[in-house]
Amino acid sequence: MTWGALLAFPLEWPAILLGLMAFGASRAGHVLRGILVAVLVLIAVLKAADFAMFSALSRGFNPVSDLALVEAGARLLTGAVGPVLAVLALVAAMVVICAVVALLWWSTGVWAAIGSSKLFFRGLTGSAALLSAGVAAAEVGDTLGRWTLPAHIPGSAFSARVGIERIEMIRSTLIDLRKFSEAAANDPFVGVGGMLTAIDRDVIVVFVESYGRTSFDTPLFSDLHLRTLERGQEDLESRGLSMASGFLASPTKGGQSWLAHATLANGLWVDGQTRYGAVLASERKTLFHFAAEAGFHTAAVMPQITLDWPESSVMGFETILAAADLGYKGLSFNWVTMPDQFTFAAMDRLLRAERADERPVFVQMATGTSHAPWVPVPDLVSWDSIGDGSIFDPMALAGESPDVVWRDRDRVRAQYRLAIDYALEVVLSYAALHAKNPPLMIVVGDHQAAGFVALDERPDVPIHVIGPNNLVDRAAKDWGLSQGLIPSPDAPVVPMDQMRDRILQSFTDPVPDGRG
Repeated sequence: MTWGALLAFPLEWPAILLGLMAFGASRAGHVLRGILVAVLVLIAVLKAADFAMFSALSRGFNPVSDLALVEAGARLLTGAVGPVLAVLALVAAMVVICAVVALLWWSTGVWAAIGSSKLFFRGLTGSAALLSAGVAAAEVGDTLGRWTLPAHIPGSAFSARVGIERIEMIRSTLIDLRKFSEAAANDPFVGVGGMLTAIDRDVIVVFVESYGRTSFDTPLFSDLHLRTLERGQEDLESRGLSMASGFLASPTKGGQSWLAHATLANGLWVDGQTRYGAVLASERKTLFHFAAEAGFHTAAVMPQITLDWPESSVMGFETILAAADLGYKGLSFNWVTMPDQFTFAAMDRLLRAERADERPVFVQMATGTSHAPWVPVPDLVSWDSIGDGSIFDPMALAGESPDVVWRDRDRVRAQYRLAIDYALEVVLSYAALHAKNPPLMIVVGDHQAAGFVALDERPDVPIHVIGPNNLVDRAAKDWGLSQGLIPSPDAPVVPMDQMRDRILQSFTDPVPDGRG
């Protein structure tokens, strides 16, 4: 979408205008105008949705799977600019849509009024409309690769192309949904007992929000993040911990963290809302189902979940700790409900210290501080001073507001840089805090930030394994990881959907008869 696109002649226009003139002000003409207005407004809304989705998630809008994101986007907008401005923005959007409808109805009426009731005129304009429609269709087919035209057609059938692309997208999504449901019904690990027998301690799978490969390859971010990782590695090594790292390919970019969570947990590629719904309905066993069968207390610590989460009932979690369950009494950090350090402390207090049974825990935790809008960014405090989180209140009130920062993309990137660094410092500090009796920590980036922030369009995210030597060595050997917290630049990028099976295989000891 560029300003230059406005200079290209829209090939649909002659067909539309000549068609309106052919039908004139007749009843059929009114029906044609109503259809045209509805279709053109729908295409305009879809194109606007495309623009928003590309800005946020680096992909277009899928009418089948992305409708559920509208509400999530509204909540994010409210957290970023406040409820008053958010409501005003939504009202303004509705006013614009209504204005477009009115303008299109008026303008189509003007062209219909030019028409004549004479049969010759109608036949001439109708034939010209059909010829123009053929030219537009030919250009669309050429653009979509259906055929190759012998000569270049000056102009472009923008609206027709958007409409056809959406129809094909809906069709392919529905086909993909059916295939995915069939694939999800087959699982080679179902019925295989004795899983995860090599793990004798707590396991924490940490998804670090918006943590991508850009932290290693883009100088704007890597100069700070690599130093933090190097210092952390030196500190953890001095405490007797081992580390190994690599890269995964995430199914999403810019947002929709739950797609990455589902992909890793289910061992299936979940790259859209339709597939997410399919995997929930498929009765596919997640990593956490197998952990529960192996004797772990499974839990999800999700500080950004503030509404009902009915999907969690089929994910294999025995305990769900959402924002309201973590005991945070401090101020929110705009959209971010609480600092990451408090989330880790709450997990310790509620799961690792205060549990009625002696089972080890197997936890999925998602950080929140490095989620957009990345302002303000808290500071680390001593772990024994966290309390109910009130200590963070001055930090929540510090710095500029999102509506100020987000006027300048350089400032947005600067805040993102600091937020990721904070998230890394929290993870490393937590690992050091428990070095004497370390859990097995599998730290994964959920996705890259939006392209204009990350300055990197690849889907690659880091994975770090931190813990005792024997378990980390297993993972490093089986998964091809580099020793330490900084992966080799040429490390293979493994699709994230392979991680469920890798975890189950690597940490399961063979039974005496040779079966694993």
